[in-house]
Amino acid sequence: MSMLIIADDLSGAADCAIGFASAGHRTVVTLDVPAHGLDAHTADVIAADTDTRRLTPAAAAQRTAAAWQALRAPGRRLYKKIDSTLRGNWAAEVAALQPLAGLAIVAPAFPATGRTLRGGRVFVQGEPLEATDTWKLENAGRAADLHAMLAEAGLSTAQLDVDALREGGEALVARIAAVAASGTQALVVDAETGSDLLTLAQVTTQMDDALFWVGSGGLAREIASLEDLFEARETAKAGSASQSPPEPAPVLVLVGSLSAVSERQCAMLRDRAGMAELTVPPAVLRECERHADWPAWQARIGAALATRADLLLRIGRDNAFDPAEGALLSAALAALVKPHFAALGGLIATGGETARAMLSAVGIGSVELIAEIEAGVAVGKPVEASALQPHLRIVTKAGAFGTDHALFAAWRYLHEAPAAASAGTGLHH
Repeated sequence: MSMLIIADDLSGAADCAIGFASAGHRTVVTLDVPAHGLDAHTADVIAADTDTRRLTPAAAAQRTAAAWQALRAPGRRLYKKIDSTLRGNWAAEVAALQPLAGLAIVAPAFPATGRTLRGGRVFVQGEPLEATDTWKLENAGRAADLHAMLAEAGLSTAQLDVDALREGGEALVARIAAVAASGTQALVVDAETGSDLLTLAQVTTQMDDALFWVGSGGLAREIASLEDLFEARETAKAGSASQSPPEPAPVLVLVGSLSAVSERQCAMLRDRAGMAELTVPPAVLRECERHADWPAWQARIGAALATRADLLLRIGRDNAFDPAEGALLSAALAALVKPHFAALGGLIATGGETARAMLSAVGIGSVELIAEIEAGVAVGKPVEASALQPHLRIVTKAGAFGTDHALFAAWRYLHEAPAAASAGTGLHH
């Protein structure tokens, strides 16, 4: 058995897949579907970023189904990663996968991050999702009801409440099998604790019925924790003691997210790491090479990195700022960095669009995950490492995710991990 995770953005793909890497399974995140240059048979887990968060529902559905058709293989199970606060085109994507993969087991709860599900509705730190600023910004006036959203996408649904889930064992198997046999297309599963999700993982991974999972990083971590999930496979450990330590090279922290969470993380990073910071005006990024200040900004970034000092590089904000232009601004920021990328020893990218733009700009199509620095903060290495950057490490993190010290912890990891590897000791996170 192997696993394919299909996610709608890069940081989500890494966040969902990192639990499998932490459990010792070879895990690769790919930006390309099909995964050109990636030997899919050598990976236990492939997490494919379809980059569909901002597409129309119809386009997102088509691309998602195509990803499964391109990467499916005998014995490979499907996990559709969705945002725990239901952002994006998740319902349309699930509807496109369901005829191909069977009953959708829909369980987006992530109790470790305060996201629970009761009565088919999401709660964030005990507060209804509809009451949060995140939901109001993109879904004002809509109910965060999974049954309604799935029905709107054309799927029939059933509900499994917490009490029924906690019965576990054969009783739970029989309940889920009966739903599948009835022709119902999606089963919405309430969960309030990690133990609830573990019970769901234990039961559904053993079932022979045609089904796939729809969830956030929460359910994925519980599936990854199960023993004997995949057949044992010899894999090379990243950062072995035989590698020579890398020459000191700068770490670039690339922040495209403007969330309050990212702002706090940047403040702590500046305070504790004492690194230089550059904030690029959105006006420069909108016009790219056409803007008179573009060459000057490219030179400033190059000069900062040429000193071999670490750099915090951010997208600014102005009165004309529109959240919908995030992909455009991220692509422009990546273009500014591209000429200087070969100088880097490490990249920390906050925001899925920002990470994808940077990796795409420099031709990195797949990243093998190595470790988890904290929940939702994953570190990896390019599958095909450049001869100029054999020790390059890449950290991805969703913009509005993580503790206040997440960026500082990632920066510290990138500086400490090479020394630990060269000394023959491991870092465990």
